[in-house]
Amino acid sequence: MKRVLLPVAILVGCFLVAALLIRNPPQLEESSPEIIPVAVRVIEVQQESVQLTVESQGKVQAAQTANVSAAVAGPVAWISPAMEAGGHVMEGEVLLRLEASDFETALFRSEAALQQAEAEASHSLNELSRLRELAEQRLASDSQLQDSIRTAAVNEARLADAQASFGQAELDLARTEIKAPFNAIIESRDVELGQYVNRAQSVGVLFGADVVEVRLPLALRQVGFLDIPLGGRGELLGDLAPEVKITGFFGGEEHIWQGKLVRTEATIDANSNTVQTIIRVEQPDGSTTIRDGYETIPLPVGLYVKAEIIGREVDGLISLPRSVIRNNNQVLVVDAENKMYYREIEIFRLEEQQVLISGGILPGERICTSPIQAVVDGMSVQPIVEYI
Repeated sequence: MKRVLLPVAILVGCFLVAALLIRNPPQLEESSPEIIPVAVRVIEVQQESVQLTVESQGKVQAAQTANVSAAVAGPVAWISPAMEAGGHVMEGEVLLRLEASDFETALFRSEAALQQAEAEASHSLNELSRLRELAEQRLASDSQLQDSIRTAAVNEARLADAQASFGQAELDLARTEIKAPFNAIIESRDVELGQYVNRAQSVGVLFGADVVEVRLPLALRQVGFLDIPLGGRGELLGDLAPEVKITGFFGGEEHIWQGKLVRTEATIDANSNTVQTIIRVEQPDGSTTIRDGYETIPLPVGLYVKAEIIGREVDGLISLPRSVIRNNNQVLVVDAENKMYYREIEIFRLEEQQVLISGGILPGERICTSPIQAVVDGMSVQPIVEYI
């Protein structure tokens, strides 16, 4: 009996305990789930004065180019050793000489003709003076006096013609030496020794050695960032010409030169909607040392360079990392209660790494810089202030 009653009693007891637990379940107190705010990085914004810069790219070109021609004709008798591509010549230096024997003969003949004309003119003036004295004493007729006046006038004209011929002969002889019109680099030579050169025939092409220029295209909006008079004509002089930092790779190394924006072209490119600006660079003396952070080696013509133009200074701007911009013109603002909201702003300028904001944010407000994807207006966050 014990073997039967004991299991039955255990089962009955279990059923009774189960029924009691079912009829009297434990009561749990209701509680709201704990929300953990998302940690975000924020920046406290401040207004500041910002020095604007404008960047562009262009190719170096010669500021002066001269196609040197012969003023007289003749065979080439001598060529300067510097008259080779890449050679450097100073202003007034002789580049080549033409055979001058014909011009020396012409000068000698014109000098002889000048001496003869001077003698004839002097004699006619003396004769005219003598006849005038005789005419006053009534010892010479009026016709003789008129003939003497005419002879003196003719001889004076012949003297003037002889003087002009002599001057032209001197000029032609001097022109047998072709000289550099300015300090220059030889780009090419077009004649050889012994070659006959005609009048106005090209003998070589020269580039100015003292100054080079860089032609830079700028968007119309970029022009507004520069501190230059809009619609001005001619070159910008003195302090009106903005400073320009020019960077280029030459000889496997990066070099920096200093230039100035001296003028803008009068027309706007209809295809790209840009305006061309001209940057002028004074060529250094050719040494390889650095002075004031800039190279003192010449800037090579044809080099492709980058330019950074110093623009105007603008007050009251807020500079932030470009990554804070959301939906093109909004940022995330964290208020004093650590709630985050979208805010529309006024963008003054978008740069490669920064954004300049002119309105929509007050100094001291906190802007979220964390890359959050899902954002709900008014969501709680845990701000972590970072400094830039």
